[in-house]
Amino acid sequence: MKRSEVNRLIKGAEKFVKARGFLLPPFAYWTPGDWKKKGREVDEIRKNMLGWDLSDFGSGEFSKMGLILFTIRNGNLKDKKDSRNYAEKIIIVNECQAAPWHFHWHKTEDIINRGGGVLVLQLAWSTGDGKALDKNRQVVVSTDGVKRKVAPLGKVELAPGESITLPHHLYHTFYGKRGKGRILIGEVSNVNDDTVDNCFLNPAVRFMELVEDEPAYRLLSNEYPKPFGVRP
Repeated sequence: MKRSEVNRLIKGAEKFVKARGFLLPPFAYWTPGDWKKKGREVDEIRKNMLGWDLSDFGSGEFSKMGLILFTIRNGNLKDKKDSRNYAEKIIIVNECQAAPWHFHWHKTEDIINRGGGVLVLQLAWSTGDGKALDKNRQVVVSTDGVKRKVAPLGKVELAPGESITLPHHLYHTFYGKRGKGRILIGEVSNVNDDTVDNCFLNPAVRFMELVEDEPAYRLLSNEYPKPFGVRP
């Protein structure tokens, strides 16, 4: 993906989030120049990979398979001094734009429709080895505290304000329902570690390589420079 496209998408995401009345923390708006001046005081943002995150998962077709994310808060399992065991992020998804089938080895998460269109989730348990969808096992999930039975590969729709709890090892994909508009999704979960906790049904690239055709508008959470004054 080209940096120019990433810049365009993040600018659009900032406008959409603001229009939905959701306020992001100050570091959401730091420029690459701002980051060059930051020292050890922002190590938490760096180490816990807070901030903007964008991926087409290697599809090459972001409009069909891709997500824009912003991690607001997160703990760090590698840091014994970090006692937080929770994370929060927002996700932006368009109509008919999907996340790839995946589950998490350890993370349980609540997915919340924070406003906009209708979010469609498709669910299936993983097989014992995690390599396939279990097409025979019924799915039971909680939606806003209410238990719901879903057939294997069945769908659940979330209108604005509704949420669902997704336990670990539950395969899921989701997308915006056609004709209902863009969606602001909230995610509240255990500590999020995208470097090791995702299991994709089909091969996927979580962090993309970018073609630098113009300067970055915002840095992604895996691009932060070392603290000011620290040699590379």
